[in-house]
Amino acid sequence: MYGIFLFGDVRLFQVGGICPPLRDLKPENILLDDRGHVRISDLGLAVEIPEGQTIQGRAGTVGYMAPEVLNNENYTFSPDWWGLGCLIYEMIQGHSPFKKFKEKVKRAEVERRVKEDTEEYSGRFSKDAVSICSMLLTKNPKQRLGCMGEGVADVKGHPVFKDINFQRLEANTLEPPFCPDPHEVYCKDVADIDQFSSVRGVYLDSSDNAFYSQFVTGCVPIPWQNEMIESECFKDINESEREESVTLDPAEKAQPVPKPRRSFLYRLFARGGCISTDPSEEELPAQR
Repeated sequence: MYGIFLFGDVRLFQVGGICPPLRDLKPENILLDDRGHVRISDLGLAVEIPEGQTIQGRAGTVGYMAPEVLNNENYTFSPDWWGLGCLIYEMIQGHSPFKKFKEKVKRAEVERRVKEDTEEYSGRFSKDAVSICSMLLTKNPKQRLGCMGEGVADVKGHPVFKDINFQRLEANTLEPPFCPDPHEVYCKDVADIDQFSSVRGVYLDSSDNAFYSQFVTGCVPIPWQNEMIESECFKDINESEREESVTLDPAEKAQPVPKPRRSFLYRLFARGGCISTDPSEEELPAQR
């Protein structure tokens, strides 16, 4: 059923010329709104193609890229129809057409399967489901469903969509099979989410280090930030505000004026070793 909603969203993008082609259709980029309708996210690889022209380039996610993308051939909308076939297949089978769930396989092998192997269909697929998946996952884009003759109309005419009212689909009035609970959080546990400050598989050479040394980003490692929060050093903000709001009486004004207090940000980054302090500055007398 959700293949129909996906098709409707892809069709609106392509026919309406909003942002063709998308080039990165995969389950992670498909969201549901509060009414259960499909919303495509992450348009970072989408490009606009002038009418009558094509583009070239490897873009997308391993296992979902079309053969013409892997072969660095020219294309327009064909990778999106391939991606739709991968999505429908995965919604039925539980894994992508060319890589099983949690299968450990190298990128080169997945790409070889995409270009050379034929996807397998289990008993979960109906006759019409096998038909539309195999037609969308045709290796040759010139023979792929959606890329021949009437284009989108050919996909709409497939038997799997025979009972669908496309006018209601485009108007978002069809009843979806599932509606998310607005009070439920549909995401992984926070313990399963890696810290974004960690970088894996990236190695910097001397030229990289020289380049990045010119940046003054003020970035602080997440573990150190957590340590500062737990130490409650942020209470200094409130203390500073209270000190500034107190009016001194004449007797207190006669007392020696303390050394000027550094700003909170200066002290915060100094504790983390991000700022080198000059000892001579600490010995300077306070200035009124």
